[in-house]
Amino acid sequence: MSRFTPHATPIADLVLLERHPLGDARGFLERLYCQDELRPLLGERRIVQINRTLTAQAGTVRGLHFQHPPHAELKGVTCLRGAIFDVAVDLRQGSPTFLHWHAERLGGDQPRTLVIPEGFAHGFQTLTDDCELLYLHTAAYCPEAEAGLNALDPRLAIAWPQPITARSARDTQHAELTAAFTGLTL
Repeated sequence: MSRFTPHATPIADLVLLERHPLGDARGFLERLYCQDELRPLLGERRIVQINRTLTAQAGTVRGLHFQHPPHAELKGVTCLRGAIFDVAVDLRQGSPTFLHWHAERLGGDQPRTLVIPEGFAHGFQTLTDDCELLYLHTAAYCPEAEAGLNALDPRLAIAWPQPITARSARDTQHAELTAAFTGLTL
């Protein structure tokens, strides 16, 4: 029996991965990653970096971040504690869903991971205080390749579910998109 069930989203290649914990009266065991079971989703990619974050205040928005090719990455995002509104924006040049976004509620009470492929920007808003996230990355962080979109860009029109209480100085400085941005070539 597989410990994972992938679910398609309205945007091609963006996948919501449902995990199947095994539990009894003592608690549970939950597999967060298995190279063999996730091979159909990952192909020959390898997880090369795992990061953990904590965001203290509800309403905080982090992102929207991405890395330019050749450092583009597939990212698996899991909320271990608290709850978030997790957003992925399609930046793939020529994609029929270019600049469309999709969001999922992820929470410590839900065994789900959003699998965000290369060519997407990612960000989230905390819905509770003390949100702890675990990220699986197929490429190491490369500061020279890092970029971001403004989370409040009217061209994206992301419907953040709560008033925004905080953003980093770096994230507030991301420019709004112009017609000159035609997407990422992967």
